[in-house]
Amino acid sequence: MTEINSDLSRTSAYDYVLPKELIAQDPVEPRDSSRLLVVRRGTLQREHRIFHDITEYLMPGDLLVLNDTRVLPARIIGVKMDGGAKVEVFFLRPAGNGTKEWIALVRPGRKLKKGTRVSIGDCTDITIGEHLEDGLRRISFPEGTEPLEIIHRFGETPLPRYITDTTSSPERYQTVYAKKEKENSVAAPTAGLHFTYDLLDLLRTGGVEHCFVTLQVGLGTFRPVKTEIVAEHNMHSEFCEIPDETAQKIKEAKRRGSRVVAVGTTVVRTLESFAKEYGEVRPGMLDTRLFITPGFSFSVIDGLVTNFHLPKSTLLMLVSAFAGYRSIMDAYEEAVEKRYRFFSFGDAMLII
Repeated sequence: MTEINSDLSRTSAYDYVLPKELIAQDPVEPRDSSRLLVVRRGTLQREHRIFHDITEYLMPGDLLVLNDTRVLPARIIGVKMDGGAKVEVFFLRPAGNGTKEWIALVRPGRKLKKGTRVSIGDCTDITIGEHLEDGLRRISFPEGTEPLEIIHRFGETPLPRYITDTTSSPERYQTVYAKKEKENSVAAPTAGLHFTYDLLDLLRTGGVEHCFVTLQVGLGTFRPVKTEIVAEHNMHSEFCEIPDETAQKIKEAKRRGSRVVAVGTTVVRTLESFAKEYGEVRPGMLDTRLFITPGFSFSVIDGLVTNFHLPKSTLLMLVSAFAGYRSIMDAYEEAVEKRYRFFSFGDAMLII
């Protein structure tokens, strides 16, 4: 059992040792054949199963909430027009409605002066603009072009940098229920990668409904915590949305005493952000900077499906807040011992 660092205000408390070979480079097939570590919330009880066995833990009346966002092919490799050096541009979001500007991460960011032009493909060039906070840059597209068309034509799916040797198709980094009209994220809501249509149908047949929210995954989700004091970390804003049908289903589940089970930390942040902002889950849209750490009072979710997260990450802090710090850190230690596969293409955890 792990010796617990009791000072949960420090980022170092959320560190753990992970052998590099446990970082999954490819997902398993079929999707629901990954391993599943079941953690009983607030206890040290754990069970080792296969993801498809989740049907044994969800009960009639339970409500699964899924994030239906889709990953944008946001990473483009261009060439600096003055000198020919390669430039990587990772488009995050439009700078504003109706503009030809986007906010992006650029490599090598600091070396590129404002006004640097970068050629993309054979049809256009973009201009690197001013430096913004956290290494971000403003990118300008030429008049007469549509930024999304350029991104779709030349962009590639931005797999996390720890996936260095994959044979998977880009579509395997999308959930089966991702909606094309919700293609606005720079990373997948990876807890949902384990679900198949057949598994969702089987759960529905057993009385477990599901519904959708949208959170546009951006810097707020995957930016590492670099401050030693957790509270000093700056969470970036992310757009989230709850439709009428979902808000109603959540209210009905709560009314009848059924469990609301979030599929992924993005769903947790969406539901709890609305509850914190409005005192309830209701239809609407908002930008959230909610940073969930131990001590947070959950008012919506009763269960969580999630993957194994990076050391010292905001996501590990969130699951520690929900399941209990000691429970999670011991579960991670056991997962390493039993050779679970970690991160985006890895295995899953069910916290109930």
